Amino acid sequence: MYSRIACLALLFLCLIPFSVRCQPDAGRVKLTMDTSEADQVLAILALRAAEKPIDDAMWEKVFATEPYQRLKTREAQIAKQFGNSRTALTDEDFKKFVLSDELLGRASRLQATLDQWKKADLTATGKGVLQYLPQSAVIRAKIFPVIKPRTNSFVWETASNPAIFLYLDPEESAAKFTNTVAHELHHIGLSNAQAAYDERIKPLPERANTAAGWVAAFGEGLAMLAAAGGPDADPHAASGKDERARWEHDLANFNNDLPAVNAFFLDILAGKFPNEAALNEKGSSFFGTQGPWYTVGYKMAVIVEKRYGHEALIETMLDPRHLLVLYNQAAAERNAAGKETLPLWSAEVLTGLQAR
Repeated sequence: MYSRIACLALLFLCLIPFSVRCQPDAGRVKLTMDTSEADQVLAILALRAAEKPIDDAMWEKVFATEPYQRLKTREAQIAKQFGNSRTALTDEDFKKFVLSDELLGRASRLQATLDQWKKADLTATGKGVLQYLPQSAVIRAKIFPVIKPRTNSFVWETASNPAIFLYLDPEESAAKFTNTVAHELHHIGLSNAQAAYDERIKPLPERANTAAGWVAAFGEGLAMLAAAGGPDADPHAASGKDERARWEHDLANFNNDLPAVNAFFLDILAGKFPNEAALNEKGSSFFGTQGPWYTVGYKMAVIVEKRYGHEALIETMLDPRHLLVLYNQAAAERNAAGKETLPLWSAEVLTGLQAR
């Protein structure tokens, strides 16, 4: 299960008992920023702007950087995972991207953005995220601001060599940048804190094990809440108008999206997917830009925290199946009060996951 979920870069595999206590906050966050890929790409763009030649040595400097090498490896693994639906990153394709007129036109703004990011106090951001992590969690990671064709930011190799790839975006405000970093740092800390979850679900039958692994994708919603700073804060306070509107639209679809994910779990448990690629394609469709793994996960977390308290929510992070159980209990109370009609996880799913 681990190799499949790791390739998605967004699922979490572990669990450490909540009673474990860690060192003070100052020792729980250790981050380093490596801007070498972005620096080398900007050096090439500067040569282009000056109409100077770009020799092979300049390209080799880009390709030799750790961020580029790990990005290329990551894209190759995901392309292998999803077959024809995703292409790997090649050096030639990357050259075409860097030599595009569109990127050259953004060079000065990219440089200014990178200069600002270099000044950011990411350690302070990481310490702020700790309030939404179990006390056993630590955040150790390399941060790679990168100039690349795809516009996503993501975490990678959380269990072995944690890295956060941040798409260098001049359109992103300082507040939005901090929010994005906080979101990704929560993934790193949660993966670290969940070190025993994989072992806990290993005895389950194969299909149940797979479904339980996918439950951890709701970590996207937990990261939204952590980056916002609390259940009453707007998770898109720093976002632009379009992104905020999309989030509000998708969050309003909660009553349809939770049953859709419930059906996905049922299909896994029933063995209805013809192969692993088909299963991964369906599960990945719930990521979207900020799809149900985000919106459903976020709303469940908010409901659980408001009903049972902050510590109860933190404990569910050690076994994400418990988030579904507590959500069901809180939602059933709300439904019984007649104030709203919230969908529930089916008994078949909770039993299949052995979450109760």
